Amino acid sequence: MTSRRDFIRNSAGAVAGMAFVGCELLAARGAQAQAGARRREVAVGGRRVKTVDVHAHCAVPEAMALMGLKVEPHSLVMGQDRIRAMDEQGIDVEALSINPYWYKAERDLARTLIRLQNEKLAELCASRPERFVAFATVALQYPDLAAEQLEEGVKKLGLRGGSIGANVAGEELSDPKFHPFWAKAEQLGCLIFMHPQGGSAGFEQRLRGNGGLSNVIGNPLDTTIALSHLIFEGTLDRFPGLKICAAHGGGYLPSYAARSDAGCVTFPDRCPKPLKKRPTEYLRQLYYDSIVFTPEALRHLSAEVGSGRIVMGTDYPFPWMKTAVDHILETPGLSDAERAAMLGETASRLLGIKP
Repeated sequence: MTSRRDFIRNSAGAVAGMAFVGCELLAARGAQAQAGARRREVAVGGRRVKTVDVHAHCAVPEAMALMGLKVEPHSLVMGQDRIRAMDEQGIDVEALSINPYWYKAERDLARTLIRLQNEKLAELCASRPERFVAFATVALQYPDLAAEQLEEGVKKLGLRGGSIGANVAGEELSDPKFHPFWAKAEQLGCLIFMHPQGGSAGFEQRLRGNGGLSNVIGNPLDTTIALSHLIFEGTLDRFPGLKICAAHGGGYLPSYAARSDAGCVTFPDRCPKPLKKRPTEYLRQLYYDSIVFTPEALRHLSAEVGSGRIVMGTDYPFPWMKTAVDHILETPGLSDAERAAMLGETASRLLGIKP
């Protein structure tokens, strides 16, 4: 996915995602898409399975306008193209999320923006409940407000969890100031989808140049840093019931996890906060999307974190992973039960989606 900064520049301030149109138009276009193209049905071991994409983006223009931002429609407009793409790829349900662009908004503006945004998400999902669920957005720069917004989104609007950035304007999610939000998420027992945001000015400066490094390297690195702090600062010990899903396969952490175990053994003075278990053991209490590109990478991720901790992601509407279903089906060494879990059974359980 393009970086938030690149997308804002290219779309007059829009976050990565797509625009909303009226729900009646969405339903009409969805019907047209269904009539015009055959919907792929996915089976594992001869059994039909419901597929769920946990990493699919959107945007609410009305909310963005409150910050003077605008999203250009084009292929990002919600409607026929979205449903057609889902049908072609074999995606039954998308869990929609919005990358935060409001972390520097003042409190009153943030409250108004999030309320409007979450209401629009709920309206959209209600128009096509068999195809869409959504994560509530929250103003995490105000953790107490974010806790209220998460509870309202889940309990009153029927949203299935929350979506957050991997940092909040450069602040780490492990900072004690965010404990009220984590406490509420644990209490609600809902899934929190964490997506990278980019880092500090120095971090971004080193990633300039050819290759789109701010995205290609920066996004997974941002997630790696966030997860590492949540482990080493004791956040996951303090809130052991948290359900966090990290985008892009958890970044680089699962690929080099053993170094986290070795660090405190090699330099014990650098780990003054005692943990309840080895750092790598925390990886198996988190969840991860499947956007790791190769069968070997998915096999390795499964070996490190457990197949039951992986859920399917596409990063729609950005073409990082157009073959998410086949990526899971064609990865060697997985059992039928493991494939079915990754394709949708685990996500359905976490998000309250009926089989």
